Amino acid sequence: MLGLVKIKVCKGINLPVRDSTSSDPYVAITMADQRVKTSVKKNSCNPIWNEELTLALKDPDIPIVLSVYDKDTFTGDDKMGGARIDIKPYLEILKMGLQDLPNGVKVDRVQPSKDNCLACESCIIWENGKMTQDMILRLQDAECGEVEVQIELIPKCIPK
Repeated sequence: MLGLVKIKVCKGINLPVRDSTSSDPYVAITMADQRVKTSVKKNSCNPIWNEELTLALKDPDIPIVLSVYDKDTFTGDDKMGGARIDIKPYLEILKMGLQDLPNGVKVDRVQPSKDNCLACESCIIWENGKMTQDMILRLQDAECGEVEVQIELIPKCIPK
């Protein structure tokens, strides 16, 4: 195991309507056989979660998939859209071993492309003694919607 990936699911932006006038969204994140999810936010297409989810990172080539669902009481939950979280640029920066940088330094910028789900430029930032990456992910297979997340790797501790 390389460490733990902390994914802070901040908020949803303009999520699709799946009930009559709104949705009851939650986010599920999967990587291989691991699955974690946020709480359900009732009647909101712009939910605020601010919830941290954690996955064990065993292989950086295994995709991390974020899916947004609309919670339904009597039928199966409706998928609202999904996105892939690309952590490879973030891992490349971590390999550089940068430390003791001034707070708020933008170490790298990742541009949206056809190879990622970024809605806009994503910055990898050194803040409070740790490296994080903020992302706004555009939902795929959806008519609209974005999800704002922040990722951080907690490296595996090697006993001495």
